Amino acid sequence: MKLIHLSDLHIGKKLNEFSLLDDQRHILTQILDLIRQEQPDGIIIAGDIYDKAIPSVEAVQLLDDFLTRLAATEKPVFIISGNHDSAERLAFGSRLLCRSNIHFSSLYDGTVPCCALSDAYGKVYIHLLPFIKPSLVRKVFEDAPAGSFNEALHTVLSHMDIDTSQRNVLVAHQFVTGAARSESEEIFVGGLDNVDASLFDIFDYTALGHIHSPQNIGSEKVRYCGTPLKYSFSEAAQQKSVTVAELGSKGSLSIRCLPLQPLHDLQKLKGTYMELTSLSFYKTLNRDNYFHITLTDEDDVLDAVKKLRTVYPNLMQLEYDNRRTRTSTEITAAEQITQKSELELFQEFFELQNGTGMNSSQQQLVQELLDSLKSS
Repeated sequence: MKLIHLSDLHIGKKLNEFSLLDDQRHILTQILDLIRQEQPDGIIIAGDIYDKAIPSVEAVQLLDDFLTRLAATEKPVFIISGNHDSAERLAFGSRLLCRSNIHFSSLYDGTVPCCALSDAYGKVYIHLLPFIKPSLVRKVFEDAPAGSFNEALHTVLSHMDIDTSQRNVLVAHQFVTGAARSESEEIFVGGLDNVDASLFDIFDYTALGHIHSPQNIGSEKVRYCGTPLKYSFSEAAQQKSVTVAELGSKGSLSIRCLPLQPLHDLQKLKGTYMELTSLSFYKTLNRDNYFHITLTDEDDVLDAVKKLRTVYPNLMQLEYDNRRTRTSTEITAAEQITQKSELELFQEFFELQNGTGMNSSQQQLVQELLDSLKSS
């Protein structure tokens, strides 16, 4: 069973006020070409289809075109809503689209839609779980534990009817503890949106959305495919891709990635104004890329953005790195430290050391220890 795993299209997104619709149109066409080459048994899109809950007309038109071309491949498509989507709006017309083999998850109401595919080894069940948050689960299961994201997801999964003797694929949109974030994602303070990867142990493959960097969590069975485009300069060095998950007999899984080539890449440059505008330097670059430039001149360059855009027309972001800015940063950091509580400072240290925020239990433990130290 071959599945194409996509997520986080963020159709309609702007980066530093630059519209990315042309870039998205280009990459979606490339994805369609890969689908035709690979001939998968199914296509998964794991949430954050749009960048906003109420998308622009242009974004809706682009998704409409993409879904129309997907339907023409005659491959089943499985789509869930993410935290950026309005589940109700995204699922509009879903019963009609189902006739074209395009299946949407609706707003979570206590049930998780399930679709079955078949191959030589039997059935593969695709479970479509939209973005889950505790308040939503508490409305459905008033007496079940749902105080945290982890508890809420545990409650949801425990109410699903899953035949573990068969192959099961979960499509979900959550932040799994240990995943590496980038600057383009929404972050909950203290990592309160974390869920444990162990919750997905019963599934043969968990196709995740939400994190923008492609990565496995613990094993190939739990995977973020990442965004098809770079949505922040923190992702500039990444190779974006499409994930292909192939399930053989029960317990057999292989993962591979198909690289994607953007219309405009993201690139970071650093140096003095004279260095970056010298012909010998910029002639080696693709100047159609989107650029983040850091100038190291000690004195500000008059009309720097306007002047640099004559060389780098798609300059998105400009900053300075010199004695003045470093001193300002140090002063600002010192002021911020004096305004933070001991718990907040420890949370920041914990995240730097572990790459993830503290969960609610860890925060409570640290607060109790701090209170104990203060009273002793």
